[in-house]
Amino acid sequence: MLSARRAALAGPARAGEGAPGPAPGLGRACSARLLLLPPPSGAAQPDPQGWREAVTAAAGALQAGGLVAVPTDTVYGVACLAQDSGAVRSIYSLKGRNGEKPLAICLGDVDRLYRYCHVNVPDELLRDLLPGPVTLVLKRSEELNKDLNPFTSLVGVRVPNHPFIRELARACSGPLALTSANISCQASTLTVSEFQDLWPQLSLIIDGGPIGDVQSPECRLGSTVVDLSVSGKFTIIRPGCALTSTVEILRQKYGLVPESS
Repeated sequence: MLSARRAALAGPARAGEGAPGPAPGLGRACSARLLLLPPPSGAAQPDPQGWREAVTAAAGALQAGGLVAVPTDTVYGVACLAQDSGAVRSIYSLKGRNGEKPLAICLGDVDRLYRYCHVNVPDELLRDLLPGPVTLVLKRSEELNKDLNPFTSLVGVRVPNHPFIRELARACSGPLALTSANISCQASTLTVSEFQDLWPQLSLIIDGGPIGDVQSPECRLGSTVVDLSVSGKFTIIRPGCALTSTVEILRQKYGLVPESS
C-alpha cells in the first residue's frame, strides 16, 4: 500500500508492488517503494495481513543488501543487516558519515543481546531500560561483524519500543545496523517527507506516520546513549530523550555511579 498522499496522486497500489515515480513536490526521482504501515494487530482497526506484508517486504529488502527507512520509538531510522559489510558501507555513504562514528545495532528482544555483547550488568537492569528510547553501550562479542565499527571494542544496542521494527528485527537472522534517517549533523526526522533527499538511495521506505510532535525540538533528541561497559559505573554519551529516567534507574535502583566520580 502506498502512503495516502502518494496514493491520492498516483492511484491505488498494493503492498509489494513497485511504486510509481514520486508525486509532485516530493523530491527527486526515486526507485524505492513507499509503504504505508497499517495499525498493529492490537490496534482498534487491525490489519494483520497488511502488517505482515510490510514486515515481509522490509525483511526481503534487507536480505537483498538494501537500506530500509523505518519508524522507531524516537525518530525515523535507516536500517541494514549488521552482518552485511557491503550494506554497512552503504549506510555510511548514504549519510555522508565519518567512518569512525559507530553504528548501533538493533534487536527485537533483550534475550538476543547476549549473543552480540558481553553483559556485565544484571538482566533486570537491561529489562528496566529496554525496550525503550535508550541505547546501551557494551563490549561487543565475537559474533558481531568485524567490519561493523572495527575501530572500537564496544557497540551500542537498541531494542526500540516500536512493534514494527521489533518484528522486523525478529524476521532477520542477525542484528540490524540502525542510524537516524538524516544526513550527518542535520536534524533528526519525524516524518518520511523530511528525509526525501535520501529516498533515491533506499530500497524501501516504511511510512509509519509522524513520530511525536513535529513542532517540538525535544521530539528530535533521539535515544539516550549510556555506556555500561565498565562494571559498577555509567557514562552518558548522549542525553537524548530519556536522560532523567535512565539516570534515576541506574543510580537509585542499581547503585551505579558516573564514571567520572
